Amino acid sequence: MSTVLLSGSVIAQSDEASAAMPTTIEYQDLFHLEYAANPVVMPGGKQVLYERRSMDIMNDTLRRNLWTVALDGSQHLPLLSDSKNHFGAVVSPDKSKLAYLSSKEGKIQIYLRDLATGNTARVTDVQMSPGGLRFSPDGKMLAFSMFTPDKPKSVFNIGFKPEGANWADEAQYIDQTLFQRDGAGMNRPGNTHLYVVPALGGTPRQITFGQHDYAGTLAWTHDSTHIIVSANTREDADFDIFNSDLIAVEIRSGKTTKLTDGTGPESNPAISPDGKKLAFTGFEDNGKSSQINELYVMNPQGGDIRQLTPKLDRSVSDVQWAQDSKGLYFSYDNKGKKHVAYVALDGEITVKTDALGGQSIGRPYTSGDYAVTDNGDVIYTQSTGDRPADLVAMNRKGALTTLTDLNGDLFDHKTLNKPEALTLKSSVDERELQAWIVTPPDFDASKKYPLILEIHGGPHTAYGPEFSTEAQMFAAAGYVVLYGNPRGSTSQGSEFANLIDKNYPSEDYNDLMDMVDATIAKGYIDEDKLFVTGGSGGGVLTAWIIGNTNRFKAAVVAKPVINWTSMIGTSDIYTFMTRYWFTDRPWNDYQQYWNRSPLSLVGNVTTPTMVLTGELDVRTPMSESEQYYGALRLEGVESSLVRIQGAYHGIAVKPSNLARKIGYILAWFDKYKDGDEKQEAP
Repeated sequence: MSTVLLSGSVIAQSDEASAAMPTTIEYQDLFHLEYAANPVVMPGGKQVLYERRSMDIMNDTLRRNLWTVALDGSQHLPLLSDSKNHFGAVVSPDKSKLAYLSSKEGKIQIYLRDLATGNTARVTDVQMSPGGLRFSPDGKMLAFSMFTPDKPKSVFNIGFKPEGANWADEAQYIDQTLFQRDGAGMNRPGNTHLYVVPALGGTPRQITFGQHDYAGTLAWTHDSTHIIVSANTREDADFDIFNSDLIAVEIRSGKTTKLTDGTGPESNPAISPDGKKLAFTGFEDNGKSSQINELYVMNPQGGDIRQLTPKLDRSVSDVQWAQDSKGLYFSYDNKGKKHVAYVALDGEITVKTDALGGQSIGRPYTSGDYAVTDNGDVIYTQSTGDRPADLVAMNRKGALTTLTDLNGDLFDHKTLNKPEALTLKSSVDERELQAWIVTPPDFDASKKYPLILEIHGGPHTAYGPEFSTEAQMFAAAGYVVLYGNPRGSTSQGSEFANLIDKNYPSEDYNDLMDMVDATIAKGYIDEDKLFVTGGSGGGVLTAWIIGNTNRFKAAVVAKPVINWTSMIGTSDIYTFMTRYWFTDRPWNDYQQYWNRSPLSLVGNVTTPTMVLTGELDVRTPMSESEQYYGALRLEGVESSLVRIQGAYHGIAVKPSNLARKIGYILAWFDKYKDGDEKQEAP
């Protein structure tokens, strides 16, 4: 017998009951996950505020609350924590107040909290959701961006509808090139504009206008007279989509001054604490499908642009000035890991950590946030591979202090194996490839296991040794899970990423097969039980794989592009694809689109295949999946079609849909894992 202490009483617990307790991750665990995000250093530099993100099981959404914790790991306390969302916090320049966004009274509004007393005031009463809060340096104003609706256009209206008549809704008249956006659906008439409001509350005032979006990171000039923002104000912005510039907007008049005029995107402006330098990220557009985001500094008034990271060959993001204005911190991906580094104004780079991550809950994409104290301590969201993100503090000497343990209650009594690195050479050109293996909880290398190859999307993104509910659930079901970064992936330099430029899919297929072969060579894989799945770009490659080989027992093709020609005009990124992924438009050069379409290979497919896509997806529209499913049925291939309801391209946005995606994949693979059950196609 064993015992357990409950409310001060010792209660007997049988060995049978103890043995029945779950020891592996389960579907209901997906609704109890928590992770840390967006750390903000609090006044005094001894505490950090962060977003404690959890799943709202009743509303099937992500919930964001604000918590604080001391940098020694003590005093882990809620600041704003309830059933509502509180997020996007920024500290005032004098360190006395905190501005944040909250849904506590219904629509998201801006609130101001006095840090000494805890007194809180509502700052805005706006109809749309504000974002990107920034205090002016003098602390008197708050700037924010907000979608601003416009009147819908129409060229015809029936003018004799009787009062009270029950007619069909008005037709929707569209004359925009990019008329839809994944995650939102059909674009509403209007644009995102900048606003300012007194920090103590008042009437928000719009300061940008017109038919272009002013969005992203906002930066106040040192004298609190201008806001610098990135915007693409060109007439052909829908086609020249990368070509945004830094624009200074005068607060009093709304007058705009263009500070940059490169061929690519200049964005993410950040003014140095002394006001003498403006940092930003961007690149000169070279037409490649993958381009490296560089870090630059310039004068806040424009001119004297200097590149700080010319030799890094990795994309820079999340730029933050050091308090002394002598350099900047930034994050970047390298070989599947997200780093924080510091670059001095002379260009010397020092890496602080390579352990950011844990925020991509569904699949193991690189991720992570960080903040830096005035004395150089780095607080970041940590990647361990077997837990979602916790906060860690690293002092200037490199000593680490774990600040939170958000999932110990959920996983301490369960077995989740960390991803194990697998390094191999490509059979195409001997390039080094990176992959990771997640083994089942009760793994025994002397036994044989079925294998799931899981392929990332993008294709210009990267996986890493991150926590992933999909990988962990697959492993808990008894599968060895393999994932990696074939050519085309980021985090290994622009040359590696652009090996598939205007040539995707291609030898990335070979790289993935090499990863499978290297895993089989370890001796614990049942070669007769190989399975493959992937989403978005991974769905493309999954369909490409089963069109080229029948070595896999079953496949799940998730949210794929099947026919590049039909994709053009139906996806929300079709102007981007025709310009950067192909050399011409399909009606001028149909063959290159067809040659790279998995639909061209459907006649070769014999692998039982499930096709799975979000019903609302406009990035890789449902019509692509319907085409493939129809083609598979015509070819007599065992197949099924799963339409995830209420889901855009990001299926994992709703926890229940993440569970459904995993469940359907495992149900399909389990069906073919044992025996040779067949489903008759008509």
